[in-house]
Amino acid sequence: MKKIVLFGALALSLLSPLAMADKPLRMGIEAAYPPFASKTPDGQITGFDYDIGNALCEEMKVKCQWIEQEFDGLIPALKVRKFDAVLSSMSITEDRKKSVDFTGKYYATPAKLAMKAGTELKDPLVDLKGKKIGVQRSSVYDRYATDIFAPAGAEVVRYGSQNEVFLDLQAGRLDATLADSVNIDDGFLKTDAGKGFAFVGPDFTDVKYFGEGQGIAVRKGDKALADKINAAIAAIRANGTYKRVQDKYFDFDVYGE
Repeated sequence: MKKIVLFGALALSLLSPLAMADKPLRMGIEAAYPPFASKTPDGQITGFDYDIGNALCEEMKVKCQWIEQEFDGLIPALKVRKFDAVLSSMSITEDRKKSVDFTGKYYATPAKLAMKAGTELKDPLVDLKGKKIGVQRSSVYDRYATDIFAPAGAEVVRYGSQNEVFLDLQAGRLDATLADSVNIDDGFLKTDAGKGFAFVGPDFTDVKYFGEGQGIAVRKGDKALADKINAAIAAIRANGTYKRVQDKYFDFDVYGE
């Protein structure tokens, strides 16, 4: 009987993503968040998240299989095993840790507000009263705006993707957006659509809301996979691969302190 139990345990261990090196590592991603993840004209995924994920898979000697999902569906899909991990600029927060486990960070950038250029924002809690602020649904920016700006009189408008927020900001249906500073800069301010808009106000870095940086989510209890990905993050940072990917998209240290 003991032999049967031991054989069963061994068989289960061999079915894990780590044991099956010939089996792809299924990565969930939202490809609507430039420069971290977006689609080329021919429909291919591109961006910092995508390149970092492929570098990590190469380091772990597994193939990455990318599965697209809207951001607010990433954690539910991970929990029902649609994929093995989420690599999609997901902030490591205490609230999310109730549902999933995380690797260490693979980058960290502050949140910012963008509004019409020339807008003065001395005190966001006062100056945003009566303003419409667009955020991506279920993001840390949604939670912060809901908890902090809405009680001060701002109207929080939620969207399925940050690109939809930018479209409505440009069209004048919004007064502001709160999002990742790099995403706002590369995905909006540096484009034709973002002409006439600018960053306003301070950086937003409250760890309670914005976490410890962006990490890779795995299912609760999947320590083996998290440990292997953490080792791969350390390896690509040490061997220069991380910097090569970073320099393709940014002219600063996106990893942070």
